[in-house]
Amino acid sequence: MSSAPSAVLTEDHRELVEAFESFIRRELVPLAAELPETADLPPADLRAYVRRRSAALGFYAGDYPEELGGSGMPFTAVVLLHHAAGRSGCSLAPYALAGSDGPSPLLRHGTPEQIEKYLVPLVRGESARCLALTEPQAGSDAFRLTTTAVRDGEGWVISGRKTFVSNADRADLALVVTATDLGEGPTGGATAFAIPMDTPGLRIGQRYDGMSGEPMFELLLERVRVPMAAVIGGEAGVGAAMALAMDSLSRGRLVVAAMCDGVAEYALRLGVEYAREREAFGERIGAYQHVQEHLVRSRAEVEAAKLLTLACARLVDEGTEAPENAALAKLTSSETAVRVVDRALQVHGATGWVRGHPLEFLYRYVRMMTIIEGTSEVQKVIIARAMGLG
Repeated sequence: MSSAPSAVLTEDHRELVEAFESFIRRELVPLAAELPETADLPPADLRAYVRRRSAALGFYAGDYPEELGGSGMPFTAVVLLHHAAGRSGCSLAPYALAGSDGPSPLLRHGTPEQIEKYLVPLVRGESARCLALTEPQAGSDAFRLTTTAVRDGEGWVISGRKTFVSNADRADLALVVTATDLGEGPTGGATAFAIPMDTPGLRIGQRYDGMSGEPMFELLLERVRVPMAAVIGGEAGVGAAMALAMDSLSRGRLVVAAMCDGVAEYALRLGVEYAREREAFGERIGAYQHVQEHLVRSRAEVEAAKLLTLACARLVDEGTEAPENAALAKLTSSETAVRVVDRALQVHGATGWVRGHPLEFLYRYVRMMTIIEGTSEVQKVIIARAMGLG
């Protein structure tokens, strides 16, 4: 599959991707090989080491400016690295790139003091954060918030409950989005706060374990007092969280799309290799049309998804960050990955179903991709509205 049509959009960053793939092979694959086969989630200290090591090599948070500890990469290069991480099949590779515990685009809008105090250590892989947005009654409708920040003199008092918060158990910093009560009548919109995890009144509640082993947590805020300096963007950031968050969602969705494309390509490779080797009824199973149907259709869909993701990433670098483009890519790639992993497992039969096989894990892991960063249904609403519907 070396003559893939998508190769025409990858040539500009080939050396960078090859260097990242070499890092995965030389350093991460041997470390991953020491983990138990049935371990879904690498230990936290190992993930932190991978994050710091990748940052030292210039891969982690590569799209952030060099003065902040990044590499100043174009966004297309970042997308290609996430694709390579998914394609590698190495369980540690995704942690070598900034994810939900890394630097947040929200902090790009921070004050100079916030950028120096919070964003720089995140870009360098020296600290971790979590995002507290979702609430028990506010999932896809993310800004239907009941967690409230009330103005109190020169600061704020925050009370509420957040749920499905990734990384809360190992984060140094929580980015908390609240409804804002200015004490002057109507609420002033949503506001984002940067709150250290050791702040009094902020604590972790219930733990939820996901299908693929990743834990998520409740975050409880009981009259948490913070200064005005905690508002991301300072005074100008009061009530502006929705606009700031929407500005960052497109890139996040394209990163998820890229990871999905890589995972789908890896699953397809496993399916093709198995079909070439496995014999049944005196033939290699790849000779049977039903097996070919699974794999050929998967290849066509993977290529289409990858082309769409790369084209949207290139548009970002050219100054076009249309939300509907990111929604198209995320919808296509996440649903493609689910189908491709399912077909590859079907080709393997019971072999792929057994605990410890890569496809057994991927079958559970990839299912969340149609939910995170906005469900498939939310992506369809965005696309429909861009088409003038609804």
